[in-house]
Amino acid sequence: MRNTAKITTAVLAAGALTLGLSACGAGESGSDGPLIVAASPVPHAEILTYVKDNLAQKEGLDLQVKEFTDYVTPNTATQDGSVGANYFQNKPYLDDFNKKNGTDIVPVVTVHLEPLGLYSNKAEKADDLKSGATVAIPNDTVNEARALKLLAANGLITLKEGVGNEATPADITDNPKKLTFKELEAAQTPRSLDDVDAAVVNGNYAIESDLEPSKDALVLESPKDNPYGNFLAVKKGDEDDPRVKKLAKLLTSPEVKKFIEDKYAGSVLASF
Repeated sequence: MRNTAKITTAVLAAGALTLGLSACGAGESGSDGPLIVAASPVPHAEILTYVKDNLAQKEGLDLQVKEFTDYVTPNTATQDGSVGANYFQNKPYLDDFNKKNGTDIVPVVTVHLEPLGLYSNKAEKADDLKSGATVAIPNDTVNEARALKLLAANGLITLKEGVGNEATPADITDNPKKLTFKELEAAQTPRSLDDVDAAVVNGNYAIESDLEPSKDALVLESPKDNPYGNFLAVKKGDEDDPRVKKLAKLLTSPEVKKFIEDKYAGSVLASF
């Protein structure tokens, strides 16, 4: 059976940051107890569950997976020791989170890339978007900038030169289609597709919503020189935890690479 606990956004919003998790050594460096890893359901928890069911026992690793549906609580739980690691985010997002929250979480090993994509229930290609079309984009700093850079890379808008990972719609210098933007929590973007003309959706949320990025996206991020690979992360100082080292090795094994290739068929790309 999958050893996971799904935590809904509603519960998270209620402020239960501890989520009833027992620390039980989860975040203690060098502990012989289980390594509890916080993860987004798809594909992160699925990849971890594959490791748990097929590889961990041979390495003597007691791996437990806890699913979270937001992009905040996995980091706060890692920081306070409720979990020993997390697997859900990229470096620009983590850098921004650490800066804003005073946390000291660090990456351990990069595992995969989920290409960000533009989707629509009303247009078959990006050029079909009409003048004044409404496009939903994630509202967190890094993913909003990433979404705008995707649109810019495909000629839909132009951004100020050098705007970086903090771009907002205010940084748009040319908008030939007069697109308007609806800023939503990242998890809500695929659910908005019936209400907007198009939406930029993170890869994990696209897959959860039965979208196939490699087939359904009007435009999709290129993996070349892409800084948004997702990695295993821990609180600073826990990088040398033997359990973390074992998991890092397994997450970058040939078996996991094959699992990613077979299961996600190009919608998730191994980064190792």
